[in-house]
Amino acid sequence: MTVDLKPLEGTEVFPDTEINAQVVFGIDCDLMVPAFSWRDNHVPEIDPSYRFNHEVTLALLAGFSSNRRVMIQGFHGTGKTSHIEQIAARLNWPCVRVNLDGHISRLDLVGRDAVVIRDGKQITEFQEGIVPWALQRPVALVFDEFDAGRPDVMFVIHRVLERDGKLTLLDQNRVITPHPGFRLFATANTIGLGNLTGLYHGTQLLNQAQIDRWNIVTTLNYLPEQEEVAIVTGQVTEFASRRDEVQKMVAMANLSREGFAAGDISTVMSPRTVITWAENAIILKDFDTAFRLTFLNKCHEAERSIVAEYYQRVFGYEIEHSISIDLEK
Repeated sequence: MTVDLKPLEGTEVFPDTEINAQVVFGIDCDLMVPAFSWRDNHVPEIDPSYRFNHEVTLALLAGFSSNRRVMIQGFHGTGKTSHIEQIAARLNWPCVRVNLDGHISRLDLVGRDAVVIRDGKQITEFQEGIVPWALQRPVALVFDEFDAGRPDVMFVIHRVLERDGKLTLLDQNRVITPHPGFRLFATANTIGLGNLTGLYHGTQLLNQAQIDRWNIVTTLNYLPEQEEVAIVTGQVTEFASRRDEVQKMVAMANLSREGFAAGDISTVMSPRTVITWAENAIILKDFDTAFRLTFLNKCHEAERSIVAEYYQRVFGYEIEHSISIDLEK
């Protein structure tokens, strides 16, 4: 666990102001959302170039304003977690992200007994895990890669998803009532249905009783082409004056997605890949080499010729997609 479990400032306070969703997020809705007038060190930094998806933003704002449990499902690299964090940043809402990988245990979430030094003596003391810590504070807790969690871990979350969300710590004979400012979100690639596409090894089939407890499930997949272009030029400012080039990069990414959907290739370019390609092009000062190192080398050898064909179709010239080695040298 990498989360800093120090006390959070202002744990006794509640959202003390409101913001206009249309003004702040640029979406067409007449919604006033509770927010904080102060910033804690757990509040994410604002990315001024971030672009908000209308439906996902409405779902998340419902989560923040009405204490709805919201899950975002979608392909990798589409910005599911950053969407939550950027809304929290503009609401000044403290936000803590936990990645539910295979190493996260039940004890990490709930807590465990630990040996500490008090007044020069060793004593055993219960140390809270991330769930009871967050429950008692005005924190947006985000479970990232929710469908990769182990079954024993998922049942810890089961009870917190209820409307009152109380958590019983059996070892402490204690029942924790959630802070009025506590919010719960999750992101997932497969929405608990398993690795159907072959893209997401390690994901689990989730208990449908638990999926049913999420009040809102929304989807964030690949954006319209012009929006993705705007995101890339916003994230990589050196490409702001190279919009035509970025347009072709996004077109290349869309061809890879169409090829994946048709079963021609097994690797797909996400918006994150396009941004990384642009960043690597600046570092390496070579656009084609950056593409090979960012995406082409991740593809199966048998599929690289197909990807190279996409590249030629978009950019109008061939890219080297294989390396021959002379073993006699």
